[in-house]
Order: sequence, then C-alpha cells, then structure tokens
Amino acid sequence: MSAVARAIRPFATRTLSQKLPLSSGLRRVSPATSFPRGSIRSFSQSTFFQEKRYTESHEWIELSADGKTAKIGITEYAAHSLGDVVYVELPAADLEVSAGEPVGAVESVKSASDVLSPVSGKVIQGNAVLEDKAKFINESPEGEAWIAEIEVSDPAELDGLLDAAAYKDTIDEDH
Repeated sequence: MSAVARAIRPFATRTLSQKLPLSSGLRRVSPATSFPRGSIRSFSQSTFFQEKRYTESHEWIELSADGKTAKIGITEYAAHSLGDVVYVELPAADLEVSAGEPVGAVESVKSASDVLSPVSGKVIQGNAVLEDKAKFINESPEGEAWIAEIEVSDPAELDGLLDAAAYKDTIDEDH
C-alpha cells in the first residue's frame, strides 16, 4: 500500500462512517440504527401459529394469528393424485365437526374423496370460490383454494398433526 493511501485511509474511513446530510443522497448508517424504534418484529409469538400442519390423509390446516380460527384444505399431493377436480362439496356454516370427521368432499375425473377435519370445531364458512370454480383446487390447493374455515375448539389438537417435514416423509414412503 502506498504511503499516500495509508495516510488518507484513516481520514476516509472516519468521513464515510459519519452521517452525511440527506441532500447529498448518500448516507452510511449501521443496520441497527436504520430501524425506527418499535418497528422491529417481536419474536414472542410462536412460529407454530404461522406454520401449516398436515394429516396422513392429505389435509392441511393453518391456524390464524388469533389462534381461534383455521383454514382447512387438501394438499398439493392430494390435488395432484385426484387429477382434474370437477366438484367440491362445501360444509354448511355452523356445522359441528370432530377431528377425523368429513368437512367436505372433492370429486375429480378419477375419483371422489372426503375432506376430513384435522381438528374439532364449528364451521364458519366454506370457500364460495370453489362453488363456481372447482378446478381452482388444482391451481392453488395449499393457498387460496381452502375448503373450510372453522372455529377451532381445542388448539392443542394441532400438536398431534404433522409438520411439513414429517408430512413430506410420509409422502416419500408412499412412493
């Protein structure tokens, strides 16, 4: 390194580490100070509530942030196995279901299958989009093509369900 570079380096480092006026368009700020106070996400909420759970019979459930309601649907694997879905039987609102009981059904050109509720609860609503467009299940089975939204009676029932990795392992065993 040249003598000039060694002489300028401490000055340049000190200058660049200082905050420049906003009008210059350049500003070097440490990442810790770039977040306004209070905007940093708290990790006190369990990530469990943001993760889907699965059944061995190929249904998924996703608990909402309030921990009281959840959406239920069929997995991508199930949708692919069924083929082109032609009809979806949606549950009636206020239907009381227990874990393992049918909450709807899906019919395809290949076969028909009940959709079993992974947990106990009361149906809030069925996904009205599927009444007119059943094949939407093939397009977004684990997204917007959920079958039912329910009020969960006992969130602890979700503890007995599979996480994504365990569900994937069950699918791999089937092949």
